[in-house]
Amino acid sequence: MDARLVCGKSAATLLDVVLYVLFALFGFVCGSIPFGLLVARVRGVDVRRVGSGNIGAANVARSVGKPLGALVLFCDSAKGALPVLLARSAAGPGVPGQVALGLLGVAAAAIVGHAFTPWLRFRGGKAVATSLGVYLVIDPAAVGASLLIFVVVFAKTRMVSFGSLAAAAGLPIAVAALGRGRNDVVFAVLVAALVFALHRRNLARMRSGLESRFE
Repeated sequence: MDARLVCGKSAATLLDVVLYVLFALFGFVCGSIPFGLLVARVRGVDVRRVGSGNIGAANVARSVGKPLGALVLFCDSAKGALPVLLARSAAGPGVPGQVALGLLGVAAAAIVGHAFTPWLRFRGGKAVATSLGVYLVIDPAAVGASLLIFVVVFAKTRMVSFGSLAAAAGLPIAVAALGRGRNDVVFAVLVAALVFALHRRNLARMRSGLESRFE
């Protein structure tokens, strides 16, 4: 085998790794921006001290109004979508039906940055909106199925948390049903597990019948 071909392939692989690491860092920074806190402050409200105390779109909507809650939902989704979209554009299409490991790393960094933002002592949101943004890029069909589950459950219960948990539980099932690769299914399981872990207080309130309903 031509040594130049081997070296060229190794150099390309190394370049890909460096590229994905840089995009992962960018994804973490994007994810860490606490839009819920910043938007609520426009109205002079520290969203961490009202309602559920969470910086997510649902608590912002309850605390300072639905229009600003919708803005936070858009921003939190966009900060998940943007780094993944840019990384995919830079790296190329990859294997059809299977998301590259590097791209999943960028997605994970954005979600983790949101859930554990260093700007708020590693206490961030609950990973739902940012995961939505990520999956709108990497697997729109799977997240479409999850959104349908959310709409149905939310319509029946008026609980954003219940709808979010049901959608998270359905995500890996949808990814597997669509025939995605093993890495994609494992990643979806990890995202769902993180969403459930971050909603543990909501789960406790649901069991005791104290969870807030969205009017």
